[in-house]
Amino acid sequence: MYKGLLFLCFCFCGFSLLAQKRKDSYGEGSVKPSSQTVSDHKKNAAYKIHIRRTDSPIHIDGILDEPGWKMAEVADSFFMVLPMDTSRARVKTEVRMTYDAHFVYLSAVCHDAVPGPYMVESMHRDWSFVKNDNFIFFLDPFDDETNGFTFGANAAGGQWDGSMYEGGKVDLSWDNKWISKVKRYPDRWVLEMAIPFKTLRYKKGITRWGINFSRNDLKTTEKSSWTPVPRQFPTASLAYTGVLVWDTIPPEPGTNISVIPYLLTQVGKSYSPASPSAYKTTIGGDAKISVTSSLNLDLTVNPDFSQVEVDKQVIDLSRYELFYPEKRQFFLENGDQFTNFGYSDLRPFFSRRIGLGVPIEFGGRLSGKLDRNWRIGAMDMQTGSVDSTGLPRQNFAVLALQRKIFARSNIGFLFVNKQSLAYQPGKDSTLPQYSMYNRSIGMEYNLASANNFWTGKMLLLKSFSPGKSGHDWVQAGNLQYSDRHWLINGAYQYSGRNFNAEVGYVPRQGYVKLNPQINYYFFPSGGSVLTHGPQFISTYYYNENFHQTDHENMLTWLITFRNKATLAPVVIQDYVKLLAPFDPTNTGIDSLKLGTQHHWNTVGLDFVSKPQSVFTYDFSLRYGGFYDNGTKLTFSNDIGYRFQPFVSIALSTSYNVLKLPQPWGNNTFWLIGPRIDVTMTNTLFFTAFIQYNQQIKNMNINTRLQWRYKPASDLFIVYTDNYYSTPFSVRNRAVVLKFTYWWNI
Repeated sequence: MYKGLLFLCFCFCGFSLLAQKRKDSYGEGSVKPSSQTVSDHKKNAAYKIHIRRTDSPIHIDGILDEPGWKMAEVADSFFMVLPMDTSRARVKTEVRMTYDAHFVYLSAVCHDAVPGPYMVESMHRDWSFVKNDNFIFFLDPFDDETNGFTFGANAAGGQWDGSMYEGGKVDLSWDNKWISKVKRYPDRWVLEMAIPFKTLRYKKGITRWGINFSRNDLKTTEKSSWTPVPRQFPTASLAYTGVLVWDTIPPEPGTNISVIPYLLTQVGKSYSPASPSAYKTTIGGDAKISVTSSLNLDLTVNPDFSQVEVDKQVIDLSRYELFYPEKRQFFLENGDQFTNFGYSDLRPFFSRRIGLGVPIEFGGRLSGKLDRNWRIGAMDMQTGSVDSTGLPRQNFAVLALQRKIFARSNIGFLFVNKQSLAYQPGKDSTLPQYSMYNRSIGMEYNLASANNFWTGKMLLLKSFSPGKSGHDWVQAGNLQYSDRHWLINGAYQYSGRNFNAEVGYVPRQGYVKLNPQINYYFFPSGGSVLTHGPQFISTYYYNENFHQTDHENMLTWLITFRNKATLAPVVIQDYVKLLAPFDPTNTGIDSLKLGTQHHWNTVGLDFVSKPQSVFTYDFSLRYGGFYDNGTKLTFSNDIGYRFQPFVSIALSTSYNVLKLPQPWGNNTFWLIGPRIDVTMTNTLFFTAFIQYNQQIKNMNINTRLQWRYKPASDLFIVYTDNYYSTPFSVRNRAVVLKFTYWWNI
């Protein structure tokens, strides 16, 4: 095992040093390639747009009649990325940029290539890129090809903003103050925006930033980019940005302190068990302080997350804990160093362990760039006690450091500490017992070659818990190669049986996992099929003595049509040797015995309809064996209809039929979730979400009205209801009125 770890480390370092930079030739545009480069490794350094200061005011109205726009340089002649990346874009886009002492301004003129209505989901913030006609751009203010920001809008004026990390991933939970306007004409739509310098984080004195512009046009099924980007990568890939050249050093943002207080009034009532209505008024808030132009301090006192949408439920037939994503903005914003450390099924830190079912009293987070190569993230949260369960006050501290090495790779360090305060374990034997402390420490190397063809990770973790020592390590790694035709990935994990990350998400311990994957893509020269090819994924688990416990082999043939619909037949082969008693229905009927072995095969079909329609749908079908020589049929689908841009109606359905021997017999589980989103304007939204889950015999209603009465300031009215389904009766209900205000000092 350790020899394998050293071998993978050697391979990763070697590939990081030897990854080659292709020298492609591209045609000319209005902003022409130059022979000068910002740095040796930057792929598209030859693509430059100059930004010059304007002395005349810019009015954000979608009408480009100000002198500043007439003087600005134009970036046009975009490259096609999809369907193919071998030509110029068919749709024409023109981008201009300028600035003054307080704002960066951008305008985009998005011309039509064919007539017809624009396709948008709604005017809601942070829409889906693939389902909207839109323009977005990516800003790399450190020119490190790793971290940055993204802004944009769809053709109806719905805004998009997010922070960027790991060279091309976008965190849409980042929400800040900026303004934009979209104006529509018979043959084009025009976006105009103003972004305050105080909204951005950037290094003082740098006059060259990374930048790229991206356009999605559903009528022509074309995605395009100002700089050339290979089709296998997102246009958000910061490895392929061009250069934004400032005519002088960008102005300093100056004092940047924001206070965001909230006032909440809530009434709730429990019907089972019955209790009187409970009224509560709460105040609290957050503060954002710019320590430097690239380093931010976030503080929170008595935070409240009542406006966060409820989790999307699933039918749970798994042997291990399910993962539900974090939705609370304080933990999501600028949190990638914490939440993306490790792998999706091996996370030393999972913020949902903090503050669910227990009040958070206060906390703080320091995050940002120390310089071009160093990033830091430090968070400390304090939770209150719960007398009914004996849970003591607890402190959660996380420290993350990241150092960029080579062209785009980095080394990261993470420390997580959970500490119970003023607590004596065993003092009251009638209550649950809690640990005095739990700690995890880890280091990872993230490989990203200059052209993004080679990526990978090497991970090492250790936990510290009272009474547990030995076999408390984790080793994991993967190496992936991706080009136009091939995606090849090899991954492995080892987790000791005593590895204990109480603030993490580690659903199983004491295993070795091997996980190879290989995809190949064919590109027909014509016809309705754009690309097709096989995808093979194999997952094998072994115990610490390297005896196999389970595996899954899956073969898929993915077909992507030119209209962006996809079809994928699939064949799956499973084997499980139970490491603990397990109820295959997860309803408490009975359990299969420890050590029993189970084999089965499954066939299936997945389909996703074309996104450029007001009526969209997808489905997934699986039929095959199950535990104890049983059978399982699973059908799930999503149906959506848009009265664009104001109303979006969707229905999610999951239907499971299990046929098992007694005592389980035949079981049918329905999960039905209708949803309606109404956007009266791009600042007034209403959402209603209903879920009926037959497996847990529950129905939930969650409605939310949000009025963004000024940038980043909101009024929420939230109503929730929970019902027993058999017999039908009310469990509990609540109404919340919440008012937030963003105040710049």
